[in-house]
Amino acid sequence: MTASSTPSFARSAKALRRWLLGACLWLSVAATYAAEEVAVRQAEIVSGDGGYVLNAEIDVELNPRLVDAIMHGVALYFVAELVVERPRWYWLNEIVVNRTLSYRLSYHAITRSYRLSVGSLHQNFDSLEGAVRTMQRIRNWQVARDEDLRAGVSHEVALRFRLDTALLPKPFQVTAIGSRDWNLGTDWQRWTFLPGAAASR
Repeated sequence: MTASSTPSFARSAKALRRWLLGACLWLSVAATYAAEEVAVRQAEIVSGDGGYVLNAEIDVELNPRLVDAIMHGVALYFVAELVVERPRWYWLNEIVVNRTLSYRLSYHAITRSYRLSVGSLHQNFDSLEGAVRTMQRIRNWQVARDEDLRAGVSHEVALRFRLDTALLPKPFQVTAIGSRDWNLGTDWQRWTFLPGAAASR
């Protein structure tokens, strides 16, 4: 009895180990895919006219739930957030820049066009892909004046891009709580910037 049950137990344990290994591998691949869905691919602060501007490339892909919401008339709001801190040896870092750049993405069924709004500026597109592609490229965003940043002093920069669920209609705000489909955003991308020289990531 004991001799016959031991091989069976060994086979079951081996099968369980294989299943666990496969599950771990699948979760690892899924996590990698999710992490790559939205990411800051490149970002830099450079000198501009009377101050400093940000240029960045954001890799954004809308999932089917968000595309469906847009097609049914729900406007989506996205925001790029930038924080620049100046280190202080005697205390916490000093926040010298805290800026946001807001986008509104919507669909107009009558004209069958997509509208991307940035502040008071509006642009229409024939395709959703075109609107998203434009939103992915941040160009010459004025983020600081010359006097805001000290020349020759290293500053810590943090940038992220996310869907702003707080601006969704109330029913969608409730749906978005704890939903991975609506939790679209990058991690904070951090780098050091020395005024007068670009430091890209």
